[in-house]
Amino acid sequence: MNYTLHQLHIFVKISQTQSITRAAQELHLTQPAISIQLKNFQDQFDIPLTEVISRRLYLTDFGWEIAQVAKMIINEAQALNHKTLAYKGLLYGKLKISVVSTGKYVMPYFLSGFMAQHEGIELIMDVTNRQKVVDNLTSNEVDFSLVSILPHQFNLNYLELMPNKLYLVGNERNKTGQKTNDPGLLKKLPLIYRESGSGTRSMMEKFIADNQLVVQKRLELTSNEAVKQAVMAGLGYSIMPLIGLKNELLNNDLTIIPLTGLPLKTPWMLIWHKEKQLSPIAQAYLTYIQENKSTIIQQHFAWYNRF
Repeated sequence: MNYTLHQLHIFVKISQTQSITRAAQELHLTQPAISIQLKNFQDQFDIPLTEVISRRLYLTDFGWEIAQVAKMIINEAQALNHKTLAYKGLLYGKLKISVVSTGKYVMPYFLSGFMAQHEGIELIMDVTNRQKVVDNLTSNEVDFSLVSILPHQFNLNYLELMPNKLYLVGNERNKTGQKTNDPGLLKKLPLIYRESGSGTRSMMEKFIADNQLVVQKRLELTSNEAVKQAVMAGLGYSIMPLIGLKNELLNNDLTIIPLTGLPLKTPWMLIWHKEKQLSPIAQAYLTYIQENKSTIIQQHFAWYNRF
């Protein structure tokens, strides 16, 4: 037999997802690439590893046994790498972080330098909605989470990274004709909301409630990127985090509409359970952030104070 670790990794992912499409998505490969590797792997066995029933892919009993062995081989191969790095006195293992969706504009810059220093560390970063971030904390699946609003149901430690500022934005071509900065302007504008449970939405709704406004809700969308594209297309206005609007503001695709009380401000925070025993990797990362936070902000977010 002449199988490769790459083929083993693909077959294990297929066993976990029961789908070539989903395996391709999770491995960031094309479906044809997955199918070819599966065929090449199957060609090394006389007994079928998979079968298709009603257009769905299933592993045979033999396939499940091979998948279990494949996991063991992959784990042993990783152990070899870890032992080599440990012998050289380097950190190795996984750093797991859960990030609210807008945090994807923040977190990579607070990770890149640390990852460059420690080649033996594997980063697992889940960019998801706020509820999933809370669920990850509940089930102790991550070392840290990045949020802009603290979940109050936990006893947490936190480290503030940088401000999160939210402004009212609109399409540059759709002028509001405003003569004052009165928040009452929102009553006249079609507004675009994030989905329920979003931290951005909760801050927007609080601002509207604090100003005792009755507003028009035109759209509800499930990602910051979708809201941004809708605003750019002229479908409405929204209160959005500045962090994801750099290029659109500099290119005049979007404009900030000044209102009294804006921007709304909360800090981006790295959070973790007070009772969690941090791994050597997690502790090293926390130390790195504490020592380099100011430099990272200066290098990558100097533009932030222009607005």
